[in-house]
Amino acid sequence: MSIVRRLTVVAVVAALCCALAYGVGRASHTGDLPWEVAAGDGPTVAADRHGGGGTTTADDAGSRRDGDRPARPEQREQPEQREEPEEPALVPGPTLVGPGDSGRDVRELQARLAQIDWFAADVTGFYGDVTTEAVRGFQAKRGFPVTGEVDRRTLDRLHEMTSEPTRAELTNQPTTNAPGALDPRCRTGRVLCVDKTSSTLRWVVDGEVRKSVDVRFGSQYTPTREGVFSVYRKSRDHVSSLYDTPMPYALFFSGGQAVHYSADFAAVGYAGASHGCVNVRDLDAVAWLFDQVQVGDRVVVYWA
Repeated sequence: MSIVRRLTVVAVVAALCCALAYGVGRASHTGDLPWEVAAGDGPTVAADRHGGGGTTTADDAGSRRDGDRPARPEQREQPEQREEPEEPALVPGPTLVGPGDSGRDVRELQARLAQIDWFAADVTGFYGDVTTEAVRGFQAKRGFPVTGEVDRRTLDRLHEMTSEPTRAELTNQPTTNAPGALDPRCRTGRVLCVDKTSSTLRWVVDGEVRKSVDVRFGSQYTPTREGVFSVYRKSRDHVSSLYDTPMPYALFFSGGQAVHYSADFAAVGYAGASHGCVNVRDLDAVAWLFDQVQVGDRVVVYWA
């Protein structure tokens, strides 16, 4: 080989070596060497196949993903859904009195059911079909197990809604008094006509009797005054300031004396007395009267 040829080969080899050294140096400077990619960063990403120029490192691609894509919403832990415990179904308790029984307890049961219009027959003291049906209706109305037999739950609710039966209620005696002749002073206008002889009160409008109820009066120590008065005050939920006792549906006509409902009268009847007021034992009736009577209407209290 000639000297010129050898010099040419050496020059070409030297040029290639310089080019290789330059390329490696530049790649090392830009971090494009494969063995210089950090662990876990993944391989380099080539230029976009659809025309993008240059190369993109894994770090650049990660930055682009983080910057271009919307952040995923933070997943919040959903609160645990708790199921509401179901209320246990009511079950009947032990039978206190039931079909086939007889005696004082059955008689009182029938009288109490009669007070709230669940028992319309005579009080007999025998627990038969009529009593069973009355108890079943009472239980169904209150959402109790319908058995027709009286357990503690049924008896307690019945006692809450009624009063101690009177002797008349237990023995089927008339519980409504028969009024006597209407006083002449009650025949005109609007009048509460109170007959002490028959223990009755009649609401009379222009001579027509609209309502008649049983009443009781004060004892000999606190007698109910007689004469002609007028209603001067109405108090639906009155409580006595002297005796601290309820006087519902009070219609005052003479000082502290008034026509009003009496739970004691409903419970013991004529075994007791008022402090001078005209007691009414029919709650529905006195509530109706309270709505009808106006301040200024007359009250006549008399002996027939």
